[in-house]
Amino acid sequence: MHGGPHHSLAPKRARSGIRMGSIASVLGLTLLLAGCGSDYPLGEAQKEAAQRNPSTMSGTLTGGGSTAQNSAMNAWTNGFAFLHPRVQVQYASVGSGAGRAGLLAGATQFAGSDAFLKEEEVAKSQEACGPQGAINIPAYISPISIAFNLPGIKELNFDAQTIAGIFAGNITSWQDPAIKALNPDVALPDIPMTEVARSDDSGTTENFTEYLHAAAPEQWPHEPDGSWPTGLATEQAQGNSGVVTTVARTPGALTYADDSLVDQTLGKGKLRVGDSFVEVSGEAASIAVGASKRVEGRHENDIALELDRTTTEPGAYPLVLVSYFIVCSGYTDPTTLDLVKTFGYYVVSDEGQQVASDSAKSAPMPDSLAREARQAIDSISLRP
Repeated sequence: MHGGPHHSLAPKRARSGIRMGSIASVLGLTLLLAGCGSDYPLGEAQKEAAQRNPSTMSGTLTGGGSTAQNSAMNAWTNGFAFLHPRVQVQYASVGSGAGRAGLLAGATQFAGSDAFLKEEEVAKSQEACGPQGAINIPAYISPISIAFNLPGIKELNFDAQTIAGIFAGNITSWQDPAIKALNPDVALPDIPMTEVARSDDSGTTENFTEYLHAAAPEQWPHEPDGSWPTGLATEQAQGNSGVVTTVARTPGALTYADDSLVDQTLGKGKLRVGDSFVEVSGEAASIAVGASKRVEGRHENDIALELDRTTTEPGAYPLVLVSYFIVCSGYTDPTTLDLVKTFGYYVVSDEGQQVASDSAKSAPMPDSLAREARQAIDSISLRP
């Protein structure tokens, strides 16, 4: 039913330990979260809700990570605050790599990441999370847009080979024959092409390079990674918002970014899937995720997913990211355990998925995946 092999989101080559940049980010993350102090971060409205709300749950839950997940996380923390007004959930949008590093270092109680924990990270998580380590729970599904700034053009067709050629530096003009062949009826401008990539360790980058390596291996021989290959791309910026802002102010520029953060003034690419070109949308991303399989050899409650980047499923958009709610499989403090599980249940609930969709244009998880996510959260336990 689905063409091509399944490919893991994880890089094929091992990367041991945590990068020095991630260690610095952990320190910055800790300081950032420490400065988030208000009991009622939403102000008087939340304070009044606390006075009326029967929930007695209280405490602070800290996390950090994915910038792609940030809009959804804001919606989740705001919604959760009105259900449990005495709970403060803090989230620092510092990038997936720094978020994972923060959890592994014991600086936070959860992480948001657009790439699941790699094998060496799972092993390292035993130091902070106990012998069962940390687990990956899908929480947010979003397509990655190919966003561009071409005056008067809002839509272009792309295939994996052309995208790979552009970001590998082998296609340098908007009038390149490969782009013209895919868009015969578009008057492509004769302006410089500027590729913009992420400068930070990014789950969006890892998903993007995973797609290129799987779907266009000749044009993109580089192994998938959260860090952009040295020497490629003419400009770099930090975070999804950073690359989008750079493209918005640079005619002729293009980038890859979480679709929810793409400026409406920019154009978006359609992606060739089989014999059709599929428009970027949450629904198309959800179809692609529905064809995914679990990564083998993981903890029974670890829902790290392999995505079929070369699917020909009608309507699927395989340039997609699954962003994870990464938590310890066990906590030593009963209050922290209660907070993590209650907030986690809200995130993957129908209500939580809907508020994320409304706020961030994400795709609600398929029902079967949401059930598995709730079971995984239910398995989190108190440990010695």
